[in-house]
Amino acid sequence: MAGRAQPSGPAGSGGGAPGLLPLLLLLLSAAAIIPRGDGQNLVTEDVTVVEGDVATISCRVKNSDDSVIQLLNPNRQTIYFRDFRPLKDSRFQLVNFSNSELRVSLTNVSISDEGRYFCQLYTDPPQEIYTTITVLVPPRNLVIDIEKETAVEGEEIELNCTAMASRPATTIRWFKGNKELTGKSEVERWSDMYTVTSQLLLKVGREDDGVPVICLVDHPAVKDLQTQRYLEVMYKPQVRVSQNYPLQGLTREGEPLELTCTAFGKPQPTDMRWLRVDDEMPQHVVVSGSNLLISNLNKTDNGTYRCEASNAVGKSHADYMLFVYDTTATTEPAVHGTSVPPTASTEALPTVQLSNASLAFRPDSRAGEDGAIRSVDHAVVGGVVAVVVFAMLCLLIILGRYFARHKGTYFTHEAKGADDAADADTAIINAEGGQNNSEEKKEYFI
Repeated sequence: MAGRAQPSGPAGSGGGAPGLLPLLLLLLSAAAIIPRGDGQNLVTEDVTVVEGDVATISCRVKNSDDSVIQLLNPNRQTIYFRDFRPLKDSRFQLVNFSNSELRVSLTNVSISDEGRYFCQLYTDPPQEIYTTITVLVPPRNLVIDIEKETAVEGEEIELNCTAMASRPATTIRWFKGNKELTGKSEVERWSDMYTVTSQLLLKVGREDDGVPVICLVDHPAVKDLQTQRYLEVMYKPQVRVSQNYPLQGLTREGEPLELTCTAFGKPQPTDMRWLRVDDEMPQHVVVSGSNLLISNLNKTDNGTYRCEASNAVGKSHADYMLFVYDTTATTEPAVHGTSVPPTASTEALPTVQLSNASLAFRPDSRAGEDGAIRSVDHAVVGGVVAVVVFAMLCLLIILGRYFARHKGTYFTHEAKGADDAADADTAIINAEGGQNNSEEKKEYFI
């Protein structure tokens, strides 16, 4: 930038006091020509820009009087003087120039461009105002590290999400499916950049298998930046026994019974077997894979039948309680099947540590049989009680009539006539049964 010309003294003057008068007159005339800036002011705004984008700096003048506007960088180097660019940096481009505004764009902004930029207005006295450029740097990498690629249900696993080289420091949020979880974050600063690591401890169950765990970034330089990992959880079999035939009604003697065992687990169960609890399996029972068939039911088949399934994680089972009715049974149960208290095995195979969680269904073949038995038993018991009460009443009536007929005073033939005697001796003499009448003594049988 060209400096202002300095006035010199008249030729031949010696630089003494007489030479000061022309200089003073020159300064006064110059002051009258240079605009003063009375009533003028500069306006600008701070700029926030993402690294690599374009920043626009605007220096505006209110109540302009054609004063010169200049833009300087943080090192006080002139970027633009009016519409002239002394600084040899092609990233700065003139967007608009007029007496009231100087607007300049800066392309491909980097961290080194951050700082204060000065707008100057050549008035008397000069005016100056600064604008601040803030550069945002989004995370360069967002990575989830998981402690175990495959976990067993009930285990607690550790996940770490790292957002590297951001400015300012980012905020990390965790989600499992649509549910937000809470992690623990640590921030490290390297020069002007920040690296944030968030740790999440998660106890997994079989319901978490295939569910995404999402690491989401909150940062002013980026929106919807996230990464995710899908959980892979191994779990013990889930076992269920279903009755194929008869579909409804009682399991009666002479009829067939068909059961099917289904099991789901991860990995898929490879070992499945049927057994009879607390007894041997009847010889006429046919087991084919997951199916159990009894072609001709009899009461010796009564008992609990168990289907067991196992995989690399552990073993589970489901029970089916069978009660065989007589062929004459006609009472249909209101609800087919009585649940058996869960007794799922938590036994683990030696190669894999098991979790405590276990789930198994316990269907039962006793299709309302307890209710049917109770109704039959109540009817029988009621009939027996009625018969007993009736018999006791009849017995009481007969005994009462018998005692009523035989109640009173009884006399023998020997005592007849004794009631009219004056004394005992006379009564004996006068008695029909006395010695005088002994020959006429007779016996009567009733």
